[in-house]
Amino acid sequence: MVDLSVNIGSVKLANPVMPASGTFSVEFSQIIDLNRLGALVAKTVSRGYRAGNPPPRVSEIDSGMINSIGLPTKGLKYFQDVQVAEYKRFTPPLVCSISAESIEDFAAMARDVSVPGVDAIEINISCPTRAPGGGNFALNEEHTYKVVKLCREATQLPIWAKLSPNAGEIGAVAEAAEKGGANAITVSNTILGLKINIDTRLSYIGNGYGGISGPGVKPIIMRMVHQCSKCVKIPIIGVGGISRAEDVIEYLMAGATAVQVGYASFRNPTAMIAMIEGIEKWCEAHGVAKVSELTGSMVDHPPRDTYEAGMMGIS
Repeated sequence: MVDLSVNIGSVKLANPVMPASGTFSVEFSQIIDLNRLGALVAKTVSRGYRAGNPPPRVSEIDSGMINSIGLPTKGLKYFQDVQVAEYKRFTPPLVCSISAESIEDFAAMARDVSVPGVDAIEINISCPTRAPGGGNFALNEEHTYKVVKLCREATQLPIWAKLSPNAGEIGAVAEAAEKGGANAITVSNTILGLKINIDTRLSYIGNGYGGISGPGVKPIIMRMVHQCSKCVKIPIIGVGGISRAEDVIEYLMAGATAVQVGYASFRNPTAMIAMIEGIEKWCEAHGVAKVSELTGSMVDHPPRDTYEAGMMGIS
């Protein structure tokens, strides 16, 4: 039997598959057995009520979808009083995703969601649709370091820093998160994009820009996971364009310890269960006893002199 368990620092997951924040709720329990997931990741919560961005919020594109939901939430108190209890009816670890307007409030949120039943905190410093310009803390190494450091000082729970693919040097931002005290990094949020209705000349998204997700972003994000794996020692959670078990295995080989699934669950709510089953079958067929052995197992690129010799026809 294949050992599918993985460790994200001190948090043990029965398998490496979990939902991405904002793409999942306990209502999925009406369709799938949530106890089979590696972890449960709640929708991002802010201190107060947020209505979210103006509609339309979602539009399909050829390679996935573009969205600008705007992190709607019923607020911190509702999360504490209602949502934690709803999630803790199930056995997987609960990851609370948080957002805030300032570095100081991020730290206060990390403190305030550190309640019984929450097993880890994912600090969402990366959402490209929080403001029309797409700005976020994870675009900058210094800001990333400061917010992670203050959150680290505010809680004893494990901290996962969710990074942005829109950063110029995501490896440097990953290093800043590790230096600040993150126990893991999530790579990454959606890629900022634009889709225009050529009849109205307006954006298809009410907020103007939106975040692109789906199969089209997978090679880009997987490259970032691989780059980050060369920069940090803490675990990496890969997220972007994962639709099947083979995608999960690719992410693990690129350096991820676990993955989060979003777009695929919109298309097929049972997708995560199919992935878990597919990973186990693949490992059995390839003689892999522990799925954790796949992390970072991608074969290194050939040395440059070998590549150049091949280009010149020299063997």
